[in-house]
Amino acid sequence: MVALPDSILMSAEEYLIWEPTQEQRYEYWDGEVVAMTGGTRNHNRVSGNFFKLLDDALAERSCEVYIVDVKVQVEPGQKYFYPDVVVTCDERDTDTQLIKFPCLIIEVLSPSTEAFDRGKKFAKYRQSPILQEYVLVQVEQPGVEVFRRNEQGKWELSEYNSGEILRLESVNVEIAIADLYRQVQFETEAPENDN
Repeated sequence: MVALPDSILMSAEEYLIWEPTQEQRYEYWDGEVVAMTGGTRNHNRVSGNFFKLLDDALAERSCEVYIVDVKVQVEPGQKYFYPDVVVTCDERDTDTQLIKFPCLIIEVLSPSTEAFDRGKKFAKYRQSPILQEYVLVQVEQPGVEVFRRNEQGKWELSEYNSGEILRLESVNVEIAIADLYRQVQFETEAPENDN
C-alpha cells in the first residue's frame, strides 16, 4: 500500500460512502485513506489459485470466499482493509459492501507490502475474536505461513513448502502447495560465469 500524496482524511462514514465510487481501491486507517498498489502477475496468479481452490472446496458449504475487491471491517469506524482472499462462514455477514466476521484471511506478499502485512496489519487482525487463521503466501519462491489461533487464544505458526499439503483448520480444507503455485513463474538466478 502507498499513502496518497495529499493524505486524504475523512470519517469512516464518509469513507464507506466515497470509496465504492472510486476507480481505485483504498483502505482506511484511523481516518486516513490509503491507496492500494497494483500487484505482479505472480501475485495475481497465486491469489486467483487460492481463491479458486477454496471456492471449489467450499462450494457445498455455507462459507463464502472473496478475492481482492471485498474489504474487511477490522475495527468498526477505524480500520477497513482489502485482503487478497477472505473467507466468512458466519451467517451474520450480510453487509453488501464488506465482511465483518472473517474466519480466514490470506495475504499474498509483495516487497512493498510484506512488512505491513506481517506487522501492523496482522497486529490489528489478531484483535478480531472471529478470525481463526491468517495466511501469508510468498510469491518469489514457494512458501506459506499459517498463523492459527489455538484453544487458548494464542497465535501459532505453521510453515509449508513445496511438496507439502496446506491444512486450513478454520474451513477444514487441505490444499497442495504445488496447486497454489500452478502457472507461477519464479525468477531463477543467472548462473555464475567461471571465467
